Amino acid sequence: MNSAIPVTVLTGFLGAGKTTLLNRILTEQHGKKIAVIENEFGEVGVDNQLVIQSDEEIFEMNNGCICCTVRGDLIRILGRLLKRKDKLDAILIETTGMANPAPVAQTFFTDDEMKTRFRLDAIVTVVDSKHVLQHLDDEDEAQKQVAFADVILLNKTDLVSPAELDALENRIHGLNALAKIYRTHNCDTPLDHVLNVGGFNLSRATEIDPQFLDQEYPFEWAGAYPLKTGTHELVIGHDDDHDHDHAHEGCNHDHHHHGNENELDVVVMPVKSLDEADIATSRDAAVTVFGDWETMLKEGDTVLPGATLNRLLLNAGNGKFPLKIEHDGHYLVFEACGEHPLHIYEGGEIVKPVWQQDFHAAHTHNDSVTSVGISTPGDLDGKRLNDWISELLRVKGGDIYRMKGVLAVKGTNKRLVFQGVHMLFDAKFEGEWPAGAPRQNTLVFIGRNLDRTALNEAFKACLA
Repeated sequence: MNSAIPVTVLTGFLGAGKTTLLNRILTEQHGKKIAVIENEFGEVGVDNQLVIQSDEEIFEMNNGCICCTVRGDLIRILGRLLKRKDKLDAILIETTGMANPAPVAQTFFTDDEMKTRFRLDAIVTVVDSKHVLQHLDDEDEAQKQVAFADVILLNKTDLVSPAELDALENRIHGLNALAKIYRTHNCDTPLDHVLNVGGFNLSRATEIDPQFLDQEYPFEWAGAYPLKTGTHELVIGHDDDHDHDHAHEGCNHDHHHHGNENELDVVVMPVKSLDEADIATSRDAAVTVFGDWETMLKEGDTVLPGATLNRLLLNAGNGKFPLKIEHDGHYLVFEACGEHPLHIYEGGEIVKPVWQQDFHAAHTHNDSVTSVGISTPGDLDGKRLNDWISELLRVKGGDIYRMKGVLAVKGTNKRLVFQGVHMLFDAKFEGEWPAGAPRQNTLVFIGRNLDRTALNEAFKACLA
């Protein structure tokens, strides 16, 4: 059993509601012994007796920010806490509103005593839902607070509309696809959402869900069409021969899958049903097809459903192709990014998709902070993995804010739990792979100017 004391770092931009959350934690009847380390003198007006009947449980540092001038003070205070006779249940570290959480997190990687006696449980970021967008656009520290977070509280939800909250969540997921997001008013949230969540150290493999890691797909849109047996017409781009409402108006992204506006990759596959599981099965099959050799089709060539990557050759972004259907049913059309509408006609009438999904959300902001998730089955070569990580951190460590994962290494049945902050990282074997379960490598990088393709290719090169 791990006897290390869990540490929660509480951060958030100025006025987000950190003080409110801290007071809620300290006044709730949870029966826990919690020590609080504050960044600024008097920032939180709480009665010391609310903590654990002692004057030493709230440590106020008024000579600067934890993340720069007083990191030595932080280590000294943690050392004092280790000398206590009674065991603490948790430690809360509240940073200033302008603090970068990274150096605080790095403290728990600095030496063996820090790693052994304390466990960085989670970085919790409180967000002012009303004003955060202006901070994300203008303040580098606000982006870092979101990017480092394991848990994000969208606070002050009463000041914005549900639609604005949805848009804000999408923006935040673009910065950090791994964080758990909770909507709150006055930071009113269950204690287990912010304490002892196991968010940072990945002690539970289930903390990483491959579907939650912003998985990269080689297509950007898919739609399900009910089609009857016969030859139909697949039309790309504008079509003057038909007067219709547009069924699918293109991906509306700023790039192409190939970079050639007169080529468009399309895969057409039958799907058993429109159940989520059947669609997921076809989607995964389409990923494999998109990685295979393409069949070049010029206008007038027939598109056949199945495991075939059809590269449609267009004329000024337009083209018409016969689509041959041999059996009645639903068919999924997967389209690589294109700026042109896609239509299917049956007997001269347009067929509208009964289900559709975008696989890359259109972003209105060019945030340099992003998250890259990798999910790949198989065993890793330990030496290749170590060499790659060492070189990656040497070259890009300053840009990699957070990284964590669960990996399968050849020669052992134990899971390698991997975590890090910037150039400091830790990896240890923890828990065995369940019998019969696939050995799936899953990891995530959160940082600035990350090259998704390069990270994926380099990681796959580590496979045994």
